[in-house]
Amino acid sequence: MSVAKKDYKRITTKSLIEMKSNGEKISMLTAYDYTMAKIVDTAGVDVILVGDSASNVMAGHETTLPITLDQMIYHASSVVRAVERALVVVDLPFGSYQSDPKEALRSSIRIMKESGGHAVKLEGGKEIKESIKKILHAGIPVMGHLGLTPQSIYKFGTYSVRAKEEEEAEKLIEDAQMLEKVGCFAVVLEKIPAELAKKVADSISIPVIGIGAGGGVDGQVLVIHDMLGMNNEFSPRFLRRYLNLYEEMTKAIGQYAADVKSQDFPNEKEQY
Repeated sequence: MSVAKKDYKRITTKSLIEMKSNGEKISMLTAYDYTMAKIVDTAGVDVILVGDSASNVMAGHETTLPITLDQMIYHASSVVRAVERALVVVDLPFGSYQSDPKEALRSSIRIMKESGGHAVKLEGGKEIKESIKKILHAGIPVMGHLGLTPQSIYKFGTYSVRAKEEEEAEKLIEDAQMLEKVGCFAVVLEKIPAELAKKVADSISIPVIGIGAGGGVDGQVLVIHDMLGMNNEFSPRFLRRYLNLYEEMTKAIGQYAADVKSQDFPNEKEQY
């Protein structure tokens, strides 16, 4: 069933909560640079996530762990300069918030002041509760992240579906309710059973954004390099490729190289 969309000139945390209460789904994509962010924002996506997935798709690392706070600020500031409508959420990178609430606050303040981002996102539940509270008390909006938390990959040892067992599923529900209670404006659920994700979304009033969490949540997020088919090595079940840019770009670049070699480029019309 389609829902009438409200015309938001600027998306805020309040807008997202309104969308959930009105039954309007929330669209969210990653971006890491000015040009891509400009396209995503112009296309009407509600939330742009400057994800620590930049560690993988921009820098070529195997995990999200190596990216630094300075690098996240660089990517976020590039995105913010492009955006006119979307809410920009910035991931706090591994090591910048887990061990000390004061460090979490310092990291968040740097992101907000130096990048101009609108909110931060943290991975984890009750184990980082004090860090979240510290950030929120400073007036910085926080988005939570539960389920598969890539910064904990070496703890889990796998990127497989989380919370399939009853004990972990119960903890996830409790953590989501805790995130709402302390004041988070939304939560991402990554790679968990669809039935559980819907149960979580129905149990809290803040928006739940899913990635590999089924259609019963309040919105969806994907990594833009994956959904545009720029990355042809990553094919999880939850990913829908809307383009095959890897193939198209390889073909175009190959043609350019061939045209240069054959002296077809530039032609007479392409010079002064």
